[in-house]
Amino acid sequence: MEFKDYYDILGVKPEASDAEVKAAYRRLARKYHPDVSKESGAEEKFKAANEAYEALKDPGRRKAYDQLRAGGYRGGDEFRGPPPGWSRQGQGGDQPFGGEDFSDFFESLFGERMRGARGHAGPRRGRDIRAQVSIGIRSAYAGGPERITLRDGGGERTLEVRIPAGIAPGQQIRLAGQGHPGQGGGAAGDLILEVAFREDATFQLDGRNVLVTLPVAPWEAALGAEVPVPTLGGEVRLRIPANSDSGRKMRLRGRGWPGTPAGDQIVTLSVHVPPADTDTARELYEAMAREFDFDPRR
Repeated sequence: MEFKDYYDILGVKPEASDAEVKAAYRRLARKYHPDVSKESGAEEKFKAANEAYEALKDPGRRKAYDQLRAGGYRGGDEFRGPPPGWSRQGQGGDQPFGGEDFSDFFESLFGERMRGARGHAGPRRGRDIRAQVSIGIRSAYAGGPERITLRDGGGERTLEVRIPAGIAPGQQIRLAGQGHPGQGGGAAGDLILEVAFREDATFQLDGRNVLVTLPVAPWEAALGAEVPVPTLGGEVRLRIPANSDSGRKMRLRGRGWPGTPAGDQIVTLSVHVPPADTDTARELYEAMAREFDFDPRR
């Protein structure tokens, strides 16, 4: 079998902190998730990132893997199995999830064969399954039921998941009993879903602040106006001060992401110029050019 360099798969150095390992995994999971990525080979890269993170996130497994890697193994080397005494090294933490989606290399180190060799008997809880679910920012804000399609080693299944209102990207939802079946009468594992947000045409999230770009007409920006602006909680009225330029930022306090305290909504004004596509419109623009002593490049 082939030796897997889990650090290389995640794109981190062997001395990377736990936080750096987690951040690298989340970045790759978002990039290659089958529900999001159209890139060739994305599903295999997603599975590889899952496997690497599962091996490195637990201190016991990571320590044992580092000891093995210190023997000179590199990614792609032929690997004939763990050395004698491997099963007696400390490998604590949760049981691995999604075993059938993992490589023979992973299973030889951390899978059922290793656990059986350590003498476990009797009922055994099923392994957890970890997956990423992409939802809309509006659904996450409001909460409520969401239908998701999960791809795992057993094929596809559709579940209805209740999304907590105000859940943030990276947070997890645990569905008890939706993981792998137990053995010997043991309970089934859980399904652990890590939340990611799909792109939205109107709203972007920056921490707890919600960002919105608001189109305004030149006369609204120049003279001032009260205009409607969308928020995740519904439409509100925003007063634009006179002589506002495109790019001006305005703050709607408490209209951002829920929390204690709630975030704000940051509105960026974008002045849109109407086209000079009629005789009347051209005459108006020509009159403005005569009347205004204005050079935007000066």
